[in-house]
Amino acid sequence: MDMKARALTTLRIRTDLAVCEHCDSVHQRGRLAPGEAADCRVCGATLYRRSRLDVDAMLALTIAAAIVFVLANAAPIVTMQSGGVTTRGWLGSIVVAAWDSGVGPVAAIAAATVFLFPLAQLSLYLFVLSASKLDARPPGFAAAMHGLRYLRPWSMVEVFLIGILVSIVKMSSLAKVTPEAGLWGFGVLTILLTALGTFELRALWDAHDE
Repeated sequence: MDMKARALTTLRIRTDLAVCEHCDSVHQRGRLAPGEAADCRVCGATLYRRSRLDVDAMLALTIAAAIVFVLANAAPIVTMQSGGVTTRGWLGSIVVAAWDSGVGPVAAIAAATVFLFPLAQLSLYLFVLSASKLDARPPGFAAAMHGLRYLRPWSMVEVFLIGILVSIVKMSSLAKVTPEAGLWGFGVLTILLTALGTFELRALWDAHDE
């Protein structure tokens, strides 16, 4: 085994070490108070942070987010009235309309980042947090944790929400546009996903390694 392989093996075994993602410097992990963050002494980047939330709070937020996710997708987002015609728009109908208008790639990206990725992220959160509450590491736990790490940046409900709000403002001069329950649902979902994103996933690894 060469020296690089030995170093990587040592880092995998030493769970008390933190490696900076920006400059690759290695630091000793220390205990943090809730809400505190540790910065790299070399480049100043954030190494890791301790969330104010514990596993119980995370599980409660995830269940709430899952309920809001269903409601946001089941309810209409906006209602438009123009020329005596009333039209309601759901997420699915908006994606289909975008696809039919000739912007298929944009519609596919919207469907993935607003529906598929958040759904996958919430499902993985429920899986790993439930396993943590049961103090068990079922098959697929490691894959689920890695999946969460990759999915976090791709959940873009907040971008969709901003786009809808901009569209409502622009269309208000052409038709009467009324926000519906689905829009409020996506707003609440954005807040809940942001709160979930503050949780340090390593805390779940550490809970199983103890």
